[in-house]
Amino acid sequence: MILAAGLGARLQPLSLLRAKPAMPVLGRPVIAYLLELLHRHGVREVMINLHHLPDSLRVAVSSFCPPDMRVEYSPERVPLGTGGGIRNALGFLSQSDPALVLAGDMLLDVDLTSLAARHRELASDCTLLLGRDRRQRDFGTIGIDERGCVRRIADRFNLGDETEAGLFLGVRVLSPAAYDYLPERDVFEDLSDWLAPALASGQRGIRGELLDAEEFIWQPVGSPAEYLRANLDPPSLSFLSRDQMIAPGTKISGSGADVVMGAQARLERGVELARTVVWEAETVPAGFRGAGGVFAGGTFYPCGEDVPLRRSCGSTLDREQRDE
Repeated sequence: MILAAGLGARLQPLSLLRAKPAMPVLGRPVIAYLLELLHRHGVREVMINLHHLPDSLRVAVSSFCPPDMRVEYSPERVPLGTGGGIRNALGFLSQSDPALVLAGDMLLDVDLTSLAARHRELASDCTLLLGRDRRQRDFGTIGIDERGCVRRIADRFNLGDETEAGLFLGVRVLSPAAYDYLPERDVFEDLSDWLAPALASGQRGIRGELLDAEEFIWQPVGSPAEYLRANLDPPSLSFLSRDQMIAPGTKISGSGADVVMGAQARLERGVELARTVVWEAETVPAGFRGAGGVFAGGTFYPCGEDVPLRRSCGSTLDREQRDE
């Protein structure tokens, strides 16, 4: 399951145009990268929950989903939270032991096959994927004891006896036993309202699998600055080559790859851009000057970068159309 129903409040105003997982990175929607990762590890059936701008997600999936992957949707009339979204999809998730649940607002590369095997080997109810990462001061951590059992969740919950901690990478591995202690309500969060009370009641099957920095790639796209960084400084992924990451018709220019132009996007005369993403089919008007932002919906949205301008125009763009 890919959790994709969130409002994307930190990514506004861009998330008022499309759901966060539908936003393009090198022309390919964020959710398409997660589908490719799951496909590489043998997953062929995926559930996606929907609430905010659901049509943008349906279009993204229909355009980029691997052809032999079956996708179902779990619409939410009101946002149910991470835990409520999982509970609402139990009919789907309970058919697999284990099931994988991923956040929909990230680029991720990790060995999901080994993660699931480790979950089975230890007979865990729930495994949370954690990573040693220098950004953990910005995002918070989950603490585990010497046997890998979760003892702390950020600063919200702490049982003590923690020996190690890692950044939560947005992946849960779930066995049916974990559903036995789901809250009896519709709207709730999984970490605070499901797993923390279960831990407090003595459940020991909730583990964290802690990886070293070289064992994973994790690039969040939850804020404008993170989204811009994902496009202009994208990670190298094991399951897609750099050429495959660039969607058909997308163009990249500049010695530092500092302008990403979506398919059928156009720059009129005299445009000056730096570290900018232009969404597909947009027309940047003549004489426009913009740096460190995204041009989408006919408007330029700064993403918090202060960078010098450089001239870019349709005739000087390095034409790098990629066909899959």
